[in-house]
Amino acid sequence: MGFPLKNTMITNTRVPVLTVIWFLFPMLACIAEISRGLGDINNYLIYKQVFWHTLEQKHLYLSYPSEYADVNHYGPLFSILIAPFALLPVYVGCFFWCLFNVAVLFYAIKKLPVTILQQRWILLIGVFELITSIHSVQFNPMLCGMILLSFTAIEKEDILLGTFFIVAGTLIKIYSVVGLLFFLFTPHKKKFILYSAMWFVVLFCLPMIISSPSFIIESYKNWFTVLVEKNGQNIVSSMNAGMQDISVMGMVRRIFGVYQMPNTFVTLPAGILMLLPLLRFEYWKNQAYKLHYLALLLIGLVIFSSSAESPTYVIAVIGYLIWHVQQPDNNRLPYKVLMGLVLLLTIFSPTDLFPRFIREQYVLRYSLKALPCFTAWLAVVYTLFKSQFNQKMA
Repeated sequence: MGFPLKNTMITNTRVPVLTVIWFLFPMLACIAEISRGLGDINNYLIYKQVFWHTLEQKHLYLSYPSEYADVNHYGPLFSILIAPFALLPVYVGCFFWCLFNVAVLFYAIKKLPVTILQQRWILLIGVFELITSIHSVQFNPMLCGMILLSFTAIEKEDILLGTFFIVAGTLIKIYSVVGLLFFLFTPHKKKFILYSAMWFVVLFCLPMIISSPSFIIESYKNWFTVLVEKNGQNIVSSMNAGMQDISVMGMVRRIFGVYQMPNTFVTLPAGILMLLPLLRFEYWKNQAYKLHYLALLLIGLVIFSSSAESPTYVIAVIGYLIWHVQQPDNNRLPYKVLMGLVLLLTIFSPTDLFPRFIREQYVLRYSLKALPCFTAWLAVVYTLFKSQFNQKMA
């Protein structure tokens, strides 16, 4: 395999070393945030209170300024996921919440049907974006892991487990709905439909155990309303070069000043481009093709979401890396340039390693963090159209 630097230290690096790197640096980032006090783990305070508000049957999507800043945007099922951490003292719960996120994504990457060397590259490069997400004590690493685990479970014909991750992820954060497209890649389509319906009923009702049916049903209605409202808020954020709408739409709005541009001007053609490669029916059973399509979905669900912010990009970067490591000629200049852009603008631009003036006046102002991932997404589309996918993945 023509992989860049394949004869350097990465080839001989023992897995435990990468494991230490993967866990140690994100957890140091978590500890750094905890050490600064409650104001720096605000996202975790929101998550924690989703459990307690569900238990107390308090509106899940109102502002509670005495408890945390901003509002909750996660589905009622999140109350069950966060429960074990919410029961712990706040700083302890936050630490183990971050650790669990890191562990889920690590496990999911290790389960991918790629070579050991490819896994190591995904871990080694992906950890930098993981650190950014953990600095915000975000759920996105776990969400990425759930999408990967749904893919690998369905690949192994474990439809029950695969549909669990898809439905659970969707009822927590809508991004996971992209996993429904894995339906096309399994011969067990009846099982897929039946198990998805079963999990939807079970997981929709599960929070009722700590609350009540009427409250949970009303909460799902409120969730839909708040997601619609958030889209409008994200567009306003673009006008002020805010931290939301770090997307292709945000990039277009900010560069050209067309702040009222509807998302559909970008998402509709993007959706068509995303679906067209599926017309290559003869490759639906080809593992390399399916891994490429997984990469396309992971990148696309971030860069075409007006809710995307910097910590969300752990999902897109993992998607890009899944595609990159599969390219047999990725030691060529175009691939190196794209990797350099991803490292520079997407991964390192939010960090202190990047000049603050350039970050604020150019990268943030024009949503340029999305640019390398958009370029990668186009490259994945091209590959899905042109490649013959003859390689058998290990």
